Amino acid sequence: MKILVTNDDGIFAPGLQALVEVLQHFADVYVVCPDQERSAVSHSITLRVPLKAKPLPLFPGVKGCWAVNGTPADCVKLGIEVLMKQQPDFVISGINLGPNLGRDLYYSGTMAGAIEGLLYGIPAVAVSLNAFSDMDINYEKVKRLFYPIMEVLLQNKIPKGIFLNVNLPYLSREMCKGVRIVPLDMKVARYSYVGLNDPHGQVYYWLKDQLHNMKDFEEDSDFLLLRTGFVTVSPIEFRTFHKRKQEQIERWFSHLNFASTDEEEIDYA
Repeated sequence: MKILVTNDDGIFAPGLQALVEVLQHFADVYVVCPDQERSAVSHSITLRVPLKAKPLPLFPGVKGCWAVNGTPADCVKLGIEVLMKQQPDFVISGINLGPNLGRDLYYSGTMAGAIEGLLYGIPAVAVSLNAFSDMDINYEKVKRLFYPIMEVLLQNKIPKGIFLNVNLPYLSREMCKGVRIVPLDMKVARYSYVGLNDPHGQVYYWLKDQLHNMKDFEEDSDFLLLRTGFVTVSPIEFRTFHKRKQEQIERWFSHLNFASTDEEEIDYA
């Protein structure tokens, strides 16, 4: 089995090293990651500058390791199409420093790395940790918690068209309450703008993560269950075709006839 690993915290992130060390128990590992932190870049790709993939001897025993001056989506795309020279059996993105919950689906570079794998039809998983400072993290504890999760994922077949978003509590395996399968709670707005004055008296805005201060999450939401000590696993499906909704919108435009010669002349200037 071959696993392609990426992240958005950059190739020197401790969470990446922990992930690689767990995955090497199960498969041949290839690492293709951004050369620096690329958090919250979502699913962007690089079009205006050339991409460079620099081999690095960072992880003993891996089949290949490259630092790319691009985004997580760039890394997965370049890894699959160029660097690996063969399609991986799995794409795993993480372990991200900080949880990815709810609307992070649309902001997270970590989740975008997994989504890019999904676009190639490859089983994909994004993994994040509910902690915010590498300085305080014992990654041996994280690895012990993640190992049985990965074991289950590899023993089963992820349904086609779905990727899994996994969030780990920062707890020992013994203290973790278990695993819950939950949808993303898209009602929670985690980030808000803080206005500050610059030295010239002009107001500027900084986007602040309010997760620590938030309360009153809905029961069984990914936010609440992670905070209370569960591993959360969210199956996410991207559907680009909805037959009933397409038919509904077709009816909106059904009366328009651009070929008619009787239409009233309209001045669009």
